[in-house]
Amino acid sequence: MSMNIFRLCGDMSHVFSIIVLLLRLRVARNAQGISLRTHELFLLVFLTRYTDLFTTYYSLYNSVMKVLYIASTASIVYTIRLQEPICSTYDKAQDTFRHWEFAVAPCAVLATLTHLISGGGLFSVVDVQELLWTFSIYLEAVAILPQLIVLQRYRDVENLTGNYIFFMGLYRALYIVNWVFRAYNEPGYRHHYVVYFCGVLQTLLYADFFYYYVMSKRRGGKFSLPTKG
Repeated sequence: MSMNIFRLCGDMSHVFSIIVLLLRLRVARNAQGISLRTHELFLLVFLTRYTDLFTTYYSLYNSVMKVLYIASTASIVYTIRLQEPICSTYDKAQDTFRHWEFAVAPCAVLATLTHLISGGGLFSVVDVQELLWTFSIYLEAVAILPQLIVLQRYRDVENLTGNYIFFMGLYRALYIVNWVFRAYNEPGYRHHYVVYFCGVLQTLLYADFFYYYVMSKRRGGKFSLPTKG
């Protein structure tokens, strides 16, 4: 994947979002308002997407970013699940989205169908990597859902938590601009329509959050999400 300013800004926004969340966990010493299930999904996304770490070298930047995403997300999962006193503050009762049944399983089925329809096989390393990559694209599109549900239940969003989710959404929005830029400026650019669809879907899931986040920043007051109904 070639580099441009939009991809670089998207990557930096992604990295910054992770740093903000790790900072929030370390400073606040609690996991209130944070979804463990979202980060389990993101860890699965990275583990299945970056299997080429063991087979293909693209660049030092590419390899470092992949390792960073896996290690930092694993650290978040470990911290929320096992590290005291943070793990004791994690509220399982609010983080109830059944992610294995309603995210992982459907995405696995979709990825398999997409892979087979596009002519892919199942019996070589390359075929398996392509299948896992497609699965990761579908899964990333919905991985934020448990977190958004938790925030809707808490309503009041802490500043660092809000910033974390904002930069996560910004990362995906910048990648959409990156795809458009590459399509018009990169000779021989290969279009990935599954990636486009999932990227737009993922960005739309953040749209409501973006609106209330920006409004709260303009007012300078507390960031709260509205109740349903």
